Amino acid sequence: MSVEYYIRLEQGRGPRPSRQMIGAISRALRLSDDERAHLHHLVGEPPLPPSGPARDVRPGVLHLLDRLDDTPAMVCSAARDVLAWNAMAAALLGDFSALPPGERNLIWRFFTDPDTRARHDPAGQAGFARRAVADLRSAAARYPADSALRALVERLLAHSAEFRALWARQDVEVRRSTRKRLLHPVVGPLDLDCEALHDPHRDQWTIFYTAAPGTPSHAALRLLKVVGSQDLAVRE
Repeated sequence: MSVEYYIRLEQGRGPRPSRQMIGAISRALRLSDDERAHLHHLVGEPPLPPSGPARDVRPGVLHLLDRLDDTPAMVCSAARDVLAWNAMAAALLGDFSALPPGERNLIWRFFTDPDTRARHDPAGQAGFARRAVADLRSAAARYPADSALRALVERLLAHSAEFRALWARQDVEVRRSTRKRLLHPVVGPLDLDCEALHDPHRDQWTIFYTAAPGTPSHAALRLLKVVGSQDLAVRE
């Protein structure tokens, strides 16, 4: 395997390799994910789907979360597993560190934990449920071989009739930035902009919860920074 062999493929010369050879070439040349996908394209062989969503969060993102001491922020996987969060996110949504890793999933908490569901404004619950299930179906299609994602869907199907009904609709939707109202047990209702920034390499979402300056919700976030997550029983 050599760089010259790769160049011949780009020029349309040389034998077309099998899928196994493509993997060997990619490893020998230490190709990036984008370069490996390009190699598959050159030989007319669709790339294998990734085995599962990445769970490691880049150190720079973790540093950013820590620096945001007045803005709730967290990192979620494609399956909406909460992978990292800052102190303000814990104050707003609950202390994820108090939950077993398998329970740190926004969709699972919404459909199985009444306290978490109550954190959402009643008028927005149906919309969140629909979008969450459609987003999860999209993730399941991208990672058909991921056993953890399949297990999450099976658990939800077994525990929630509402989830089963929404799953049967087969809606597909990718997460977008949105606006929502959350009902906090201490600081009250908050109307927040939820900005979702996507890392395509890891298929992870960094979500920021913000409120316009001068609004009651902005004042509530400032109070939340003082209150912190102490003595809060409601988690998401």
